[in-house]
Amino acid sequence: MEIRYSHHPEDFKTYTTAKMRQEFLIPEVMVPGKITLVYSHVDRIIAGGVVPVEPLSLEAGKEMGVEFFLERRELGIINVGPQGTVTLDGESYVLDKTDGLYVGLGVKKIVFTSTDPKNPARFYINSTPAHKAYPTVKILRKDIQPRELGSLAQSNERKIYQYIVPQRVQSCQLVMGMTALATGSMWNTMPTHTHERRMEVYFYFDMPEDSVVFHMMGQPTETRHIVLRNEQAVISPSWSIHSGVGTVNYTFIWGMAGENQTFDDMDHVPMSVLK
Repeated sequence: MEIRYSHHPEDFKTYTTAKMRQEFLIPEVMVPGKITLVYSHVDRIIAGGVVPVEPLSLEAGKEMGVEFFLERRELGIINVGPQGTVTLDGESYVLDKTDGLYVGLGVKKIVFTSTDPKNPARFYINSTPAHKAYPTVKILRKDIQPRELGSLAQSNERKIYQYIVPQRVQSCQLVMGMTALATGSMWNTMPTHTHERRMEVYFYFDMPEDSVVFHMMGQPTETRHIVLRNEQAVISPSWSIHSGVGTVNYTFIWGMAGENQTFDDMDHVPMSVLK
């Protein structure tokens, strides 16, 4: 498990491209046969990927100081690859591509497997600290009525699928979902916003090999960008905007942690303010 520390926005102004990528980019999320995890001290979120060529168990490392991974945490899972199974204390949940799973505090044994190990599942995970045990919930993307935002004229027509939100799934603080851009649209989360009360992690996927996303970061008047490729993630502190533009349409998973779970609690930034 890799550890990432918090950053002051004044320090961020001095970062080079290499420093930004070192601190905020998660370059290898999906590694065949492995569980990759990044522990961020920004609201203590854990983000990572699981690609089970053979069964893989999610274990707590020394960094967590507990006996098992969900002793003091909750977990969100979305499969972005072929069919796979998550087994929780002996109970199995089959997830097709874009199906999700919420797992509450207290589950001791978490095992990931692929239906076809030669074409393994690709599980993206977010985990946050938790204070109460809520029931496990399987979430099917086809059952989610998306919020439709943006327009083709503004190059940001998109559908927002809310997986783990209070209206659908009870959780302590984890909020998680997926945004899919329409063909011909390339901008996400623009006009942009911040939310000092919550941090966020974006995971971009379903991108062609030769495409990129220019992910915008920084305070509204001190913006920077990080170039991301397929199946890479980026950590966004609460003081930072989080927006991007791609060379083609794409899909991304967003996960949030912090003071509240109100999806629309945003500090919108007028376009005239951005620099």
